[in-house]
Amino acid sequence: MAADPHDTAGSPVLEVSDLTVDFETEHGWTTVVDSVSFSIEAGETLGLVGESGSGKTITALSVMGLVDGRGARVQGSVKVEGREMIGASEPVLRTVRGDLVSMIFQEPRRSLNPAFTVGNQIAETVRRHQGLSRRDAWAKTVEMLDIVGIPDPARRARQYPHELSGGMCQRVMLGIALACEPALLIADEPTTALDATVQKRMLGLMQSLKQRFGLSILFISHDLGVVSEMADRVAVMYAGSIAEIAPRHELFAEPGHPYTAGLLATYADGGDGGGSGDTVRQPRRMLSIAGMVPAAHEWPTGCRFHPRCLHAQEGRCDAGELALVGFGPQRASRCVRRGELVLEGLQSP
Repeated sequence: MAADPHDTAGSPVLEVSDLTVDFETEHGWTTVVDSVSFSIEAGETLGLVGESGSGKTITALSVMGLVDGRGARVQGSVKVEGREMIGASEPVLRTVRGDLVSMIFQEPRRSLNPAFTVGNQIAETVRRHQGLSRRDAWAKTVEMLDIVGIPDPARRARQYPHELSGGMCQRVMLGIALACEPALLIADEPTTALDATVQKRMLGLMQSLKQRFGLSILFISHDLGVVSEMADRVAVMYAGSIAEIAPRHELFAEPGHPYTAGLLATYADGGDGGGSGDTVRQPRRMLSIAGMVPAAHEWPTGCRFHPRCLHAQEGRCDAGELALVGFGPQRASRCVRRGELVLEGLQSP
């Protein structure tokens, strides 16, 4: 039997350590992702959540090796199955992308080339990474469209993106991402542009494909309700850093950071984020956290959430650098008052 090309002897599929990303702006070099660390094990889904401007997408693009260049600098370490992405040559990055890690985005029509059929776009990926003949690549294309649930895949493969619905285009993007059977899939807000019914089907499809291909997934969203359907663990990101990380059930039931509790308050209609797949959680009422995520050049000292936090204490929460501190198995929080606060989560129905 051939060796499994993704067998890494129990090491994480993705290991991010002290990832820091700076951009050159009108304010000088500005940090937008600050010392972010997390890992994803084989077969695990990590949800990365937070409001817009928290740094989620830049983190994902850094994992793909798509940020570094003129006007940007990336430091730290990003390893995909033990292969370092930061500082790697472009030929190495091209090999890793597709073969080991793939990414799908929020708006698939912007990622698909309108001048080529969707079949040609999948076939080109397969030929480039797997060296298949045109005939075999086309057969693999039709197979992938069938796997991601597109009806009449042989006919649809010859259509252009504008001839397909948004939901079908997202399935095509999923087919492209999985065509080379990567170990890690990065999904950046993949259901945001879809209506509730299509969103539910897409989440169910991703769950089934995770099992079929043995995928690990980095699932990025601003919506904790969607993450509750997908994630095994959740990392909550705010103003460029991780505010809290925990197993999904524990985070939903007993948040360890006021920012997490604020996000959960939007979904205060019961349920513990069990991920049954029966529904996509919808807000019961329009709740919000006062204020907004500060621009990167305006991050406050101390806890970056303290200007918006109902529990902030002067002289504690606004002073010094606050570390991400572990307080249980697989749990950590950046709140200096974590041991003093009882924060409301979502209880089981």
